[in-house]
Amino acid sequence: MSDALDALTAVLQRADALLNRLEAVLPQPLTPPDWSAAVAFRYRKRGASARLEPVRHLSAIRLGDLKEVEPQKERLLRNTRQFVSGQPANNVLLTGARGTGKSSLIKACLNEFADQGLRLIEVDKADLVDLPDLADLVADRPERFVIFCDDLSFDEGEAGYKALKSMLDGSVAAATDNLLIYATSNRRHLLPEQMKDNLGYTHSERDGNVEVHPGEAVEEKISLSERFGLWISFYSFSQQEYLAIVAQWLSHFGLDAARIEAARQPALVWALERGSRSGRVAYQFARDLAGRGTGDAPPAGTTARDTEAPEGLDHV
Repeated sequence: MSDALDALTAVLQRADALLNRLEAVLPQPLTPPDWSAAVAFRYRKRGASARLEPVRHLSAIRLGDLKEVEPQKERLLRNTRQFVSGQPANNVLLTGARGTGKSSLIKACLNEFADQGLRLIEVDKADLVDLPDLADLVADRPERFVIFCDDLSFDEGEAGYKALKSMLDGSVAAATDNLLIYATSNRRHLLPEQMKDNLGYTHSERDGNVEVHPGEAVEEKISLSERFGLWISFYSFSQQEYLAIVAQWLSHFGLDAARIEAARQPALVWALERGSRSGRVAYQFARDLAGRGTGDAPPAGTTARDTEAPEGLDHV
């Protein structure tokens, strides 16, 4: 009798272990996180399990740290202020040159309005198909949520494209009042646009693969970006704008006016080597110079014109 009982116990233990393994691979409902743990969360999916992870170390960037993007800053600030105050506001697409402050501006807005109930959820492009689940999760919360999609672009046929398109405008479910989508991209229309798209307008009797309605194919490619109610465009910086951003970040890192003035030509050399005069490049130069301290930095009292620059580089 005892042998039969031991065998039954072993079978039950194995069955319990099997059920535990099955639960790990079966889809699990998205459960609410501890909303008081942070003001920003990341949506993470591992296999069939998904969860919202609090961001423990939030970027400290403030609106005052962002220079030479005043028009863009004002538009996003106004839209976000409307949103947190319960007024109508738009989903936002921030597009343009790389390193010009698109993502940083969204993070700065979060820091500006976090104490007024603004919360941010970062979602990777591959997980956009789960947007309806996120919308249901936050629908009854008192906070105001921004879904943040950074560096967004799609190749044709990706599942997230249709999911985002429906979420923005087109789903049978009404959008919740406490949720907006802020996305950044280097592409205005989020999908690759190719010269062959224009060939649909050239009809040939020898080619039977030309679309009967080529305009509709183009409309499909631009339809996603048009569902964002607010477009904010960013542009490459001029040399003077770049130097102003460098000066701002050097001041942020504690350098005095004399050393900031002396750093103008090294900053231009840095940008020339990187092939870009962007806010990101300016920030990286400032971190490098501030981190080196006084050892390799231009000495105080040295002017920009005293610093050697490559031939052909303008002295300013």
